[in-house]
Amino acid sequence: MSAEKSRPPQDRPWESGWAPDTTRAPGTRRLWLAGTLALATVTACVTAITVMDSESGEPRTRAAEPTTLSSSAPGGLISFATPSKGGAEKAGADRAHQSPTPTSSAPKAAPSPEPQKKAPKPPKASPTPSKHPKPPSSQGISIRSVNFPDRHWRVRDGYVRLDQIGSGPEQREDATFQRVAGLSDSACYSFTTADGRYLRHRSFVLVADSNDGSSLFRQDATFCPRVWSRSGTLTLESVNYPGRFLRHRNFQLRLDPLENSHQYYADASFQIVSGLD
Repeated sequence: MSAEKSRPPQDRPWESGWAPDTTRAPGTRRLWLAGTLALATVTACVTAITVMDSESGEPRTRAAEPTTLSSSAPGGLISFATPSKGGAEKAGADRAHQSPTPTSSAPKAAPSPEPQKKAPKPPKASPTPSKHPKPPSSQGISIRSVNFPDRHWRVRDGYVRLDQIGSGPEQREDATFQRVAGLSDSACYSFTTADGRYLRHRSFVLVADSNDGSSLFRQDATFCPRVWSRSGTLTLESVNYPGRFLRHRNFQLRLDPLENSHQYYADASFQIVSGLD
């Protein structure tokens, strides 16, 4: 009888005294396979991380994040990548345009504009003209000198002079004018003669001339009254030459720049009185 036939069934070894072979522990092959698979997985993960770190030119600026290699090991294997030491220095090296590095110095404040210097005040000795003269009158007027009260404006030979007016009707008519709204500025004055001419300055000399309708004529024939501090007196400033006032010099009416002198203020001060004709 062969040995296979005489061997009792393995599921009932106690009936014949036979015992299974115990030289090898059960499941040894499975343990070796599992250990080999785990070692291969760890080796593959380390190799993959090493290759990724060597090929990537951009350092990791963030903290290492866990990487799950679900496709390599059953149950999921977590690996932590270690940032390189020079990552902070090479950050953004692969970008085409790096953002500018902010400086630590604070921006300088824009310099404040220098305060404008105030215009110098006129000397105390000079009177201050008022910009609110009395409204013009539609009746005939005459203009009398302050420092020569017996003399009035009078048109003679086309020029305006400061003359003593006699009792003759012709002289009194030449010394009487109509005060109308300024041709260039209605807030100022223009003066007309009995024959319709206007008083205007030409080469800074006051003359009587016909209106040619030009802008220059309207400006030359317009004067703005400035009332001095002395009661009842005024002076007349040119529209197109601000700072020049009508004054008499050698009894001739002229347009002269303002001077800080008692003589100038006296020569440039006048009173408007009723017409002499």
